[in-house]
Amino acid sequence: MKIMTMADVESTYIWDHYQPGMFRGLDLIISCGDLNPRFLTFVETFANIPLLYVHGNHDEKYKLIPPEGCECIDDTLYIHNGIRILGLGGSMRYRPGAFQYTEQEMIKRVKKLRRKIKRAGGIDILVTHAPMLGFHDGTDPCHMGFAVFESLLREYQPKYFLHGHMHMNYGEKTPRISKFEETTVINAYRSYTFDYETPPKP
Repeated sequence: MKIMTMADVESTYIWDHYQPGMFRGLDLIISCGDLNPRFLTFVETFANIPLLYVHGNHDEKYKLIPPEGCECIDDTLYIHNGIRILGLGGSMRYRPGAFQYTEQEMIKRVKKLRRKIKRAGGIDILVTHAPMLGFHDGTDPCHMGFAVFESLLREYQPKYFLHGHMHMNYGEKTPRISKFEETTVINAYRSYTFDYETPPKP
């Protein structure tokens, strides 16, 4: 199954230079946040396949302009063709506003999902906006990751962890692909397509 993941910066290749057939072969699209809702609507309209998303810290506009035809998976366990996908959007709280959380608030969000995860027998893909603390994250309050994500990875060992928030032009600390134990970690910046059955190598 081919998945395209996106985050943070709209791909001009897709939006400004769309060609029929551009999304051929894709089975699922996942947005990790901070994308224009109209961009998501555009992609969903022409791809005509499921598009899932979590909120980024700059996505307050989604309340007024929700992405049409797309499925928000924040705070839920979404199952697609048997693949269990857990969504936890938002960033570390650094200013007043929506889609920002303290570590304790994120822990409470995870706790509320534990029963669903147990019933499903675990998770296959963790989708977030922010990265994990100490892994792909930054040192400033805005770009620090969440420690509870590491707990999720260690406990459930999902096949993939997809996140956004860390633009790849920030420097060497923001690689596209890394490995954390048995989980392939993908920075979804702009867009990246991969084969679910064959994880890309760092």
